[in-house]
Amino acid sequence: MLPEGSHQVETTVRAVLVDVLGLSPERAAAFTSDTPLFGALPELDSMAVAGVLTEIEDRLGILIEDDEVDGEMLETFGALVGFAVRKALT
Repeated sequence: MLPEGSHQVETTVRAVLVDVLGLSPERAAAFTSDTPLFGALPELDSMAVAGVLTEIEDRLGILIEDDEVDGEMLETFGALVGFAVRKALT
């Protein structure tokens, strides 16, 4: 079971992907937890990762340490949301 407030975090992550990567809201809305991101989403290249993570930090009021960033957290939409939920709500 997801912590209370996790839906808001998921909504925020979707909005960041739309705003930073220039994805259409409809495309981002269709993402499921299994939707592949890094390596599968052309807009999310290594340069865009920093912008996405910085924007997530700003919008959620969290700090993401460099050693927390790895391929696994960016592998799928669900992994990224799960990471953000753990940082924001615990």
